[in-house]
Amino acid sequence: MNTLFRRIISVISLENHLDDFDAIHESIVKGINFRGTNIWILVFAILVASVGLNMNSTAVIIGAMLISPLMGPINGVGYSIATYNFPLFRKSIKNYGFAVAASLFASTFYFALSPISTAHSELLARTSPTIYDVLIALFGGLAGIVAMTSKQKGNVIPGVAIATALMPPLCTAGYGLATGQFIYFFGALYLFTINSVFIAISALVVSQFLRFPIRTIIDGKKRAQINRWITIVIFFTVIPSIYFGYGLVQTEKFTENASRFAKTVSVYEGNFLLNHEVNSSSKEILLVYGGTSFTQEQKDELKSKLKNFNLENGTLTIKQGFSLDDTDKENAEIRMLKSEIARQSDILTEKQQIIDSVLSWPQVGKQILNEARVLFPHITSCNYSHAQIYNDTLSVYQDFAIVIFQVQNSDEFQEQKKRLIYDWLKTRLEDKNIKVFYEYIEQ
Repeated sequence: MNTLFRRIISVISLENHLDDFDAIHESIVKGINFRGTNIWILVFAILVASVGLNMNSTAVIIGAMLISPLMGPINGVGYSIATYNFPLFRKSIKNYGFAVAASLFASTFYFALSPISTAHSELLARTSPTIYDVLIALFGGLAGIVAMTSKQKGNVIPGVAIATALMPPLCTAGYGLATGQFIYFFGALYLFTINSVFIAISALVVSQFLRFPIRTIIDGKKRAQINRWITIVIFFTVIPSIYFGYGLVQTEKFTENASRFAKTVSVYEGNFLLNHEVNSSSKEILLVYGGTSFTQEQKDELKSKLKNFNLENGTLTIKQGFSLDDTDKENAEIRMLKSEIARQSDILTEKQQIIDSVLSWPQVGKQILNEARVLFPHITSCNYSHAQIYNDTLSVYQDFAIVIFQVQNSDEFQEQKKRLIYDWLKTRLEDKNIKVFYEYIEQ
C-alpha cells in the first residue's frame, strides 16, 4: 500500500520536472520587461484582437491571444509577492500598468476610427464577468505558472493565454471608451481585473508551494500585513463575480424553465404555438399562437400554469399570430367587396355600352342610308338617333329609335312605301320602338 502511494506521489509530483530556481527567476524577470519588441508585439496583438471583436471573428481573437505578452508582468506580480521581492514587485506593477495603458490607447484609437460600431456577440461576452471567469483565470493561471517552472514547458503558455483571454477584455474596454458606453468599459475592465488578480494569485500559490527561495529578509509582521492585503484584494475581486454568477445561474434557470413551459403548452385549446420568445433579464415570456381567438379565461389559465415551472415571477404575454375567427370575418368582408366591385363593373359596362351606342349612331345612319337607297331611290339622306319619350311622369320613359329621311317629292312615294320602310327598319334594327319621319324636298 505504501509503495502504491509513493508511486502515485511520484507521478503527480512537480519536483521531478522542476527547473532550476535561478532559471525560473530569470525567465519571469525577462517576461516582465516591456521595451522595444514586447511593446510593439503588444500593440499589434491589441489591434488584431480589436479587429477580431469588430468583425466578430473568433479565429482572429484567438490569434491575438497567442501573440500577447501580457501574462509576463502578471506572473511577475504573483512571483514577487511569494518571494517577497519588492523591487521586482514594483517593477512588475509598473510594467503591468504601462501595458494596460498602451492596450487601452491602441484599442480606443482603433474603435474610434472604425466605421463599424456594432457590439457583436464576441464583444458582449466580455462585459458581464461571473464567478466562472474567476475559476477560469485561477486554473488557467495555475497551468501557466506550473508550465513556467517546468523544464519541459511545451505549448501550455499559449493555451493559458487563450483560456484566460487577457486581450479581448482590454479591447472591449477600449470599445466602451471610444463609443461612450461606459457600462461596457467597466464590465470589461472588471473581467480583465479578475483574470489579472487570479493569474497572479496562481503564481503566488505555486511559488510558495514549490518553496521558491526568498530573496529578501522580511519579518513575520510584514508577512502578515502582505497576507491581509492579498485577502482584501481577493475578497473585493471575488464578491461581485459571485453576485453576477448568481444572476447568471438564475437567468439560465429561468430560460430553461420557460422553454419547458412553452413545450407543454405548444397545443392549447385548439391553438398551435407558432413561436415563443424568452427575455430572461426582464423575466418576460411571449407566446404566439395560431388558431381560434383566446378568451380571457383561457389566458388566465395559461398564466396560472407558470407556477408549476417556478415562473410565478415572470410575465406572460399571449399574442394571436392568426385567428380562424378573424379569417372568417375577413373572408366575409372580401366577399362583400368582391360583390360591390362586380356591381360597379356592371354599371360601368352598361354606361360604356351606352357611350359606344351613341358613338356608333353616325355609322348606323350611314348604313341605313346606303341600304335604303337601293330599295327606295327617292331617299337622299338619313339621320339616325335615340330619344326618350315621357308619358304621364318624368321618371318613366320609353326609348325610341328615331330615323329621319329626306325624300325627293314624288307621287310615287306613297303611304304604302312608308309602311314598307317602317317594317324594313324594324327588321334591320331589331327594334320595334321606331319613329320614322320624312322631309320632302323639291326635285
